[in-house]
Amino acid sequence: MIYDFDLRTAGIVAGVLLLILSLPGFIKPSTVQGWVKGLPRSRVAGVVLLTIVLVWSFWLLATMEMGEFSSFRRPLLIILPIGYLLVMRFVEEFLAVRALGILCLLAAEPLLEAAFFRYETSRLFLTVLAYLMIVAGLFWVTMPYLLRDQINWSTKTTTRWHAIHGLAAVYAIAILACAFTQY
Repeated sequence: MIYDFDLRTAGIVAGVLLLILSLPGFIKPSTVQGWVKGLPRSRVAGVVLLTIVLVWSFWLLATMEMGEFSSFRRPLLIILPIGYLLVMRFVEEFLAVRALGILCLLAAEPLLEAAFFRYETSRLFLTVLAYLMIVAGLFWVTMPYLLRDQINWSTKTTTRWHAIHGLAAVYAIAILACAFTQY
């Protein structure tokens, strides 16, 4: 096991983060829509998200058990910051989206690991969230313009925007309820 999260902790963290991400968009839609529309091309957001990804990846690479591939640890620890600098220098288009996609891929693993070998049916709330993050992350890394299109689609009408954020808030509350009562 890479992470030492139990299902309850993973559920609480995922539920709270999802609630934090969904409630502002539901309560103050115009403010959040303006910020979200600028996110895909935001250089500052790209640098911040990519730095978080670098630190998380570096920590994972430095601490995880690699078995027969442990001889690759040192070269990868050297290549990782070099790749970070090269991406910062040469990837200007949709850097924030690509970094967000990688962050989704990294964040899905602790959720899946926490739900592994658990028999509660309610664990599927976390599992479904993790797989949604994986699919979104893969698409956003390989085709970053899709997030821009998804943002434009979701901000087209206020009803659509409220429905998406309301559904996310309800899902977060369901995860939190299961975390406190089931796990």
